[in-house]
Amino acid sequence: MTTQEPAATLYRGTVMHARLKPVGHRFVYRVLNLFIDLDRLHEADRQTPLFGVNRRALYSFHEKDHGPRDGTSLAAYVRSVAAGAGIDLSGGRIRLLCYPRLLGYAFNPISVYYGYRANGTLAILIYEVRNTFGEYHTYVCPVFRGATSPAGIRQSCDKRFYVSPFIGMDMRYHFRLTQPGETARLRILETDSQGPLLAATFSGCRQALTSPHLLAAFFTLPLVTLKVMAGIHVEAARLWLKGLRPLPRPQPAPDASCTARVRAVPDLSG
Repeated sequence: MTTQEPAATLYRGTVMHARLKPVGHRFVYRVLNLFIDLDRLHEADRQTPLFGVNRRALYSFHEKDHGPRDGTSLAAYVRSVAAGAGIDLSGGRIRLLCYPRLLGYAFNPISVYYGYRANGTLAILIYEVRNTFGEYHTYVCPVFRGATSPAGIRQSCDKRFYVSPFIGMDMRYHFRLTQPGETARLRILETDSQGPLLAATFSGCRQALTSPHLLAAFFTLPLVTLKVMAGIHVEAARLWLKGLRPLPRPQPAPDASCTARVRAVPDLSG
């Protein structure tokens, strides 16, 4: 008899960004991520009094913060997006890795949906990216045969969405990530025609979603969700002081998502 995994777990770890050119720039922040089963939100809502789903709590998760942003079922949204890419997620799990709200606030520069088939195999990854202008975009990336290795799942796609004012649009993303277990890891390498420009990583260790762990995070990672947004602006100011200047912001694409042309890629980190 197997024990079903909890509806929601925590991953406590660090985010690292390293810009490689035209100036070097690196920072590391401690963060707290939530990994939640979108078909079991009612169970996640009951795991601890300090965590709520679609309601106020010390830490919380709200469906209106993601997907179509209208509060409708995220599980249904992901299955619809997957169906548009020719993938049937009927009977399979759908889980989301994101920052939870703390005291009612969260900002997610990137959230990752993991879509599984009924047989338990990972079928699709959806990378949901948000910028500080209130815009968002999703990269819909089917998991093709050959994309998985002992080092993780590797995918790549062209950049389609304006994020940093100091990075142009003629870029390509190279994703490498693991399926969350005892640890969770995500790396995004952004390259131009001359090679790597920016590397961003998240690495975290699993913790149970319990009141003691949430209280520990509250006191040791104070106002961590506010620091995500504050950190974006602080690091932008540091880049400006190093001589970089904002690039023109293009008009947002009329569609909020795209099915990426993805492929298995070599490890570009060396």
